[in-house]
Amino acid sequence: MSLRIATGTDGPRKERKGLKRKFAAYAGLAFGLILIAGLFAGCGKKNTADVDLSIFAAKSLNGVMDEICAAYTKAHPNVNFQNNYDSSGTLMAQIKEGAKCNIFFSAGVAQMDELQNGYDGGSVVDGTRVDLLNNQVCLVTYKNSGTAVTGFADISKAKNMALADGTVPVGQYTRAALVNSKMVEGDASNPQAISDSDISKALDGLEINSCANVGAVASAVAEGANEIGTVYYSDTFGYENQLDIIEKLPNSLTGDVIYPIAALKGDSTTSDELEAAKEFIAYLQTDEAMSVFEKYHFSVNE
Repeated sequence: MSLRIATGTDGPRKERKGLKRKFAAYAGLAFGLILIAGLFAGCGKKNTADVDLSIFAAKSLNGVMDEICAAYTKAHPNVNFQNNYDSSGTLMAQIKEGAKCNIFFSAGVAQMDELQNGYDGGSVVDGTRVDLLNNQVCLVTYKNSGTAVTGFADISKAKNMALADGTVPVGQYTRAALVNSKMVEGDASNPQAISDSDISKALDGLEINSCANVGAVASAVAEGANEIGTVYYSDTFGYENQLDIIEKLPNSLTGDVIYPIAALKGDSTTSDELEAAKEFIAYLQTDEAMSVFEKYHFSVNE
């Protein structure tokens, strides 16, 4: 039988082994907690990959959308906007011809309805359409014009008029108002069929300057190139020192002026683009975004 003789080094050796075991246990526990924290952090986290959103918006939305998109990008630096502004009819035609568009923001329901009925190479994403805004058609003249026109009913007193063509929503609303006022013959439900010459003849030879979009109408009148014109109330924002509103046309003449928005998808649309488009459309419905729309004379469509 042998006896183990204790030496003075046994105690420290045991203590070192115990410390190693404790360190390993603590390290394992810390590593596990880090893994769990990482898993929870990943749950519900939105994709922050860079994404380009192509927005086709009515010309009357140019100023307000530039402001809203700039503010949105500051809060979401991964989202880059590529905005295209023109008449809703022109934008719709570009989309149907294959132009890539993630979001369509129209100044008329007819253009959105036509896309929603289907088109080659793409579609309106189900559940994303929102009839978001209201606007109002206004008869305007330039400051100190001295016009004899006092309201829509006597626009024939003007020498000339800037008028958006029949493919442009504001031109369609104006033509409908002319028919509903019994100033021009035609079908108010098919205003694009009413030509400039039809209007000129009915209004004692009033000279019509046909414009490609509402922005061109506002510029033509503000610069004094035309005595009067019809624009949206929102288009008078920023022109307070150049334009006078003669009359705001009632919806009973023009019909409701509604701005629908929806996400679009095509063969090249990525899942990141679609998700970003849905998130942006949701943001446009917030009080924060609506306050900016209201600043530009739009109102919420209830």
